[in-house]
Amino acid sequence: MVKTETVLDRFLRYVAVDTQSKDDAECYPSTAKQLDLSRMLAAELKALGLKDARVDEHGYVFATVPSNIPKSDKAHGKVPVIGFVAHVDTSPEVSGANVKPQVITYKGGDITLPGDTSIVIKASENADLQANTGKTIVTTDGTTLLGADDKAGVAAIMSLVESLLGDPKILHGDVRIAFTPDEEVGAGTKHFDIKAFGAAAAYTIDGEKAGELNKETFSADGVLVTVTGRDIHPGMAKGVMVNATRVICEIVARTPKDLAPETTDGYQPYIHPYIIEGGVGKATLKVLFRDFKTEGLAELKKRLEAIAAEVRKLFPKAGIAVKVTPSYRNMLSVLEKNPLVLETLAEAVTRAGLEPKWVPIRGGTDGSRLSEMGLPTPNIWTGGFNAHSPREWLSVDGLEKALATAVNLVQVWVEKSRG
Repeated sequence: MVKTETVLDRFLRYVAVDTQSKDDAECYPSTAKQLDLSRMLAAELKALGLKDARVDEHGYVFATVPSNIPKSDKAHGKVPVIGFVAHVDTSPEVSGANVKPQVITYKGGDITLPGDTSIVIKASENADLQANTGKTIVTTDGTTLLGADDKAGVAAIMSLVESLLGDPKILHGDVRIAFTPDEEVGAGTKHFDIKAFGAAAAYTIDGEKAGELNKETFSADGVLVTVTGRDIHPGMAKGVMVNATRVICEIVARTPKDLAPETTDGYQPYIHPYIIEGGVGKATLKVLFRDFKTEGLAELKKRLEAIAAEVRKLFPKAGIAVKVTPSYRNMLSVLEKNPLVLETLAEAVTRAGLEPKWVPIRGGTDGSRLSEMGLPTPNIWTGGFNAHSPREWLSVDGLEKALATAVNLVQVWVEKSRG
């Protein structure tokens, strides 16, 4: 097999496809356009020779790279099936349509983006830019996000498949591939069939800095605060109107400033009000709870309910309801029970010429839910930064090293299985 595309080539093709997902959609996937990329990937996998490549009824792409371990090898029949997972959708927060990637050699300093010169990637706010001086990076033009989250991961996995099929010297067991929809709206694993996938362990490729690995994520809940007011013409509103939007604003104003995403880091939890909708008669507020300690989510709930109780005293005629919905849980407890899944990954990174560094994700991945569902799934970086933003950029060197790590990883599993 002749290798015809680099991992960068693939990435640039994939970001041209608009796959933005949508919050609160009643269909799955939440947007039909995600299937445009899913179908493209399934067709490419079939063209590479994977006969079982398909898009299922929920929009997942599945395929298998069959084992090439000779029967004479001690590892034959012993290597567990491992999987690689990435998501095709991009964030609802910033447009993913008509993406115009800018491939540049970074020479230092700030980067003013050509499509909107008010959008600047500042070196002072992007410590990892300096490490890419003299190297190739990809930015947006400032009018859209880039889509490195997670089309960089998709490109790495597709290039992994081509590498495994094209070089018989890379020994590997069965390797399962999955591309999921709707990860950005918290539904990436909603219909994921762990049993049918058939892997003993999996790895998402959906992170940031080269060398950084993730075995810890937030535990997460979503919250909907609904305020029922009373609408009437403003000219006769005195003593009658109950302005639901005003009530919502009072709740937001009382959320603790020291528990905001913009004032916390590391292992600190947060309460994040992020969407307000409605009018005088009714208004809703969406809030995110995040804490690395799952039990800490109950404390965040108490804090918000106490705020709601305080605001009820100011607006006794308003109805205020707080509904909490579990989202995902920290995958650490599952992964600690599967140390080989982590050890093989760390060794693969070392062979790629990097020092593995385990860092907590202040967010979640498909691996959070997959681990909770019984499939241990740590995360590998992509080289992408500033996700969900027109200032998003990708280190091509970081992406290439993620690919190298994945290639190493399948071989490390073979070696470990030889005993």
